[in-house]
Amino acid sequence: VFTGDFVSRVTQGELTTLVEELSRLSAPEGVWAALGNHDHWTNATRVTEAATRAGFRVLRNANGAITRNRQRLWVAGVDDIWERHHDLPLALRGIPADEPVILLAHEPDFADEAALDPRLRLQLSGHSHGGQVRLPFVGPVALPPLSRKYPEGLRQVRGMWVYTTRGVGMTGLPVRFNCRPEVTRLTLRTIP
Repeated sequence: VFTGDFVSRVTQGELTTLVEELSRLSAPEGVWAALGNHDHWTNATRVTEAATRAGFRVLRNANGAITRNRQRLWVAGVDDIWERHHDLPLALRGIPADEPVILLAHEPDFADEAALDPRLRLQLSGHSHGGQVRLPFVGPVALPPLSRKYPEGLRQVRGMWVYTTRGVGMTGLPVRFNCRPEVTRLTLRTIP
């Protein structure tokens, strides 16, 4: 899954590069994605088209199911929260009340709202870059809005888990300090 901010501009062939590089990725259950604020600040329609051409299933207030052994796991995605394009009820439309959902939401602090729906078991987010610059004994120098409560790692919010990745990119100054980029691998297990 990808949780947004594919690009920060679309003026120098970035979308062509995006398609070329991301089309190399595959997963047995497909590659799923949501958009972030930078995608909207550039051109959300063009970013969605590029990610779709690369083989991604981009969830903009939508969902889809993964079926295995007659059981379903739903993946839902809300469009960017900062830019107020999110619609959680629309993203969850059609999902039965007793089936589990993983939510892709770019901004991690949305977990406070998402956790109110018992179908949501895990929210995957990005946005914060983990702070990008973290000073010893101080922590992150600056975090963007909507990522200050859950800036990185795994946390539990009202019974729902939220995982915020530091991601691999940077914004503003091209610097990371004491905040390594990451590609996260999560293993999901059925709880008896």
